[in-house]
Amino acid sequence: MFEAPSLVFAAAGLAVFAAALLPRLLMRAPVSMPMMFLAAGFVVFSFADDLPDPDPIEYSDVTVHLSEVCVIISLMGAGLALDRRVGWKRWATTWRLLGIAMPLCLIVFTLLGMWVLGLGLAAAILVAAALAPTDPVLASEVQVGEPSETEEELEFEDEVRFGLTSEAGLNDGLAFPFVYLAIAMSMVGTAPSAWFPEFIVLDVVWRIGIGCLLGFGVGKLLSRIFFRSRIESARMASHSEGFVALAATFLTYGVTEMVEGYGFIAVFVCAVTIRSDEQTHGFHGVLHSYIEQLERLLTVVVLVLLGGAVARGLLAGVTLGEMLVALAFLLLVRPIAAWISLSRGSTGPWERGVISFFGVRGIGSIYYLSYALSEGEFAAEEATLWRIVGLVIVMSILLHGITAAPTINALDRARKRKALRDSGTEDAASKTAI
Repeated sequence: MFEAPSLVFAAAGLAVFAAALLPRLLMRAPVSMPMMFLAAGFVVFSFADDLPDPDPIEYSDVTVHLSEVCVIISLMGAGLALDRRVGWKRWATTWRLLGIAMPLCLIVFTLLGMWVLGLGLAAAILVAAALAPTDPVLASEVQVGEPSETEEELEFEDEVRFGLTSEAGLNDGLAFPFVYLAIAMSMVGTAPSAWFPEFIVLDVVWRIGIGCLLGFGVGKLLSRIFFRSRIESARMASHSEGFVALAATFLTYGVTEMVEGYGFIAVFVCAVTIRSDEQTHGFHGVLHSYIEQLERLLTVVVLVLLGGAVARGLLAGVTLGEMLVALAFLLLVRPIAAWISLSRGSTGPWERGVISFFGVRGIGSIYYLSYALSEGEFAAEEATLWRIVGLVIVMSILLHGITAAPTINALDRARKRKALRDSGTEDAASKTAI
């Protein structure tokens, strides 16, 4: 018989190989890589009884830190991929999604949590905060690809992919104040006098402000070292050392967290700051490629474990009400909220519909929930909260995984046809709203 360590090594090798191969094989198929690895984890843990339960409650510390690392690496990759410099008009789609759609999702899901699911106020706010942000990890099929390296390419960034990528990059950090609010309510009560001052001053103003400031500062410093250092050996752009993207990620996150800032925001801002400097330099592609590969490996691990948790009973006891709320959130709440937020924007109806529908939920939600449960007092509702969040994530992986490739491919074809009809040139395709 084969020994367990040998099987583990062989399985790990196959998983890594599949992580490299599947995105290319499934590019135009109604199946996504997250779906495949979620299913693989479900099958493996269903039949391999000797494997330990990947229970997020029992192994809460592992769940927190594994999902945390996966998210911050994904945020660095998302920021490095964006070609568009930050601006009020240039990022109008992003600001609308963050300022209108996300608060609407928070409010509606909090109400659903209390009225339909029977959760207390603190638990309802927590589950809403965990599920409100879209995920930068599992939405690769609908996000921007490699950084562009020519002026012509920089001009024509797809609004759908840009909007979904930039939204996912920022809303992960912006949901954190409400996670802290839920934690505070679980410990000191729901009376505003007990939590409001600290929530506004520390959780909103200080943590967001210092996250943006340090992200920008570290990004500017690293960008100067990468591209314009007077010491040639320190000028990383001349040596194609892609792994310094990981150093930038951990440095920015660690420094920001040490001073009580939001590390998620800082990492994304740092990445966008680096990307906006020397935009056509090929080193951006090197940094992004390294981060993307590392992100893919970590995602495989998290998804296999999530599939295993589902197989071992994470969703056991799901009620009809919970299923209806999860479906309503994915099919009604997020799409309607996003549609409202973009109704006066520059996107056409088809682009608006795609952005509204693809509010992918995933590993960021796992982190928020596991972090809050380790810091707050939610013991009585812990299993219920994991069941609801796990259900929404699994449904999102299946629903968005099946529809992503066909929808985006159809949108690309429609945009090109309209551009050719209107101008006769293919260059206008990416700027045409449909």
